[in-house]
Amino acid sequence: MKKTFIKITSAALILTMLAGCSASGAKETTTSSEETTAVTTTEATTTTTTTEATTTTTTTETTKESIVYNCESEIPADYKRMYKGGKTGTVEKITYTAKDYIGDGEGVKKNAYVYLPAGYNPKGKYNVIYLMHGIGGSECEWGLNQPQSQLKNILDNLIGNGDIEPLIVVTPNGKALGCKHSQDMESFYNFGYELRNDLIPYIEKHYATYAKYSKKGYDLSKTREHRAMAGLSMGGMQTINIGIGECMDLFSWFGAFSAAPTSNAASKNSQNIMESDFTIDYFYNICGTNDDIALASAEAAVKDLPEICEDIVPNENFTWQKEPGGHDWPIWYLGFYNFAKIAFAK
Repeated sequence: MKKTFIKITSAALILTMLAGCSASGAKETTTSSEETTAVTTTEATTTTTTTEATTTTTTTETTKESIVYNCESEIPADYKRMYKGGKTGTVEKITYTAKDYIGDGEGVKKNAYVYLPAGYNPKGKYNVIYLMHGIGGSECEWGLNQPQSQLKNILDNLIGNGDIEPLIVVTPNGKALGCKHSQDMESFYNFGYELRNDLIPYIEKHYATYAKYSKKGYDLSKTREHRAMAGLSMGGMQTINIGIGECMDLFSWFGAFSAAPTSNAASKNSQNIMESDFTIDYFYNICGTNDDIALASAEAAVKDLPEICEDIVPNENFTWQKEPGGHDWPIWYLGFYNFAKIAFAK
């Protein structure tokens, strides 16, 4: 992968986000191995109380303003609660080694959370979504570290109700902490090296994916259709700039939720897509109509793609969805809900 170094001189002005790791996270039991592996299993069985929603609507209208393919504008209320139809998934905490690819190559320990579906079979084959956080977050921001996790509830219900295939979801720390930078923003832009060389191989060695892992190296592109990358805000930028811009050989499904202002413009995205040897199965985007942080830049990144890129076709492999809301969790959870249904529908 071509190395690109980007300096951001106004990072403090880019985003302000709710982030975080709850100090009252789930109980953990840690074990170690020679490869700096620490795996912790968390049974999330606490019921999350959610106010009853009203009507769930499905939009199929296609216009220049909102290009939407079978995407709901509201998550069903029951999908936000703990799944009641049977067994639920589990969450594991992992620790892997990430290297400093733009420095001295020194290794740094990184954490991530891994969602495993109910009935997970270590000898099976599962699709994987790599789900990224925002500028102020970490591997904990999507809440898989907490006993009450709305993301986990959504996954358990989607899988339990037969909406999507059982899958694995990984929420890593999207900052390349192994890199020695003068500016922290660069850690987001250099995460692609870690994603390709450390995180994905770790997941494919220790979990049941479609890839045939080999410590001597293997062709990740052969199973790209079984991997997806998505994220909120700065994680949406990473999905666009790193996922589509650098790693289309690794992924074929992409989801950007309120993509950050530093996302590539549509002209650059079109160029990256057209010049790639690989195709996009689907590129889903969502943003709130009252989002004064990301709406303008998110539109500039993707809205006009169907007009300038012949490989992007509305209602076939592209969605641009706008819904009432701001730069916040209702939009991001809705984005994940819709994206999961698109990428790995049953």
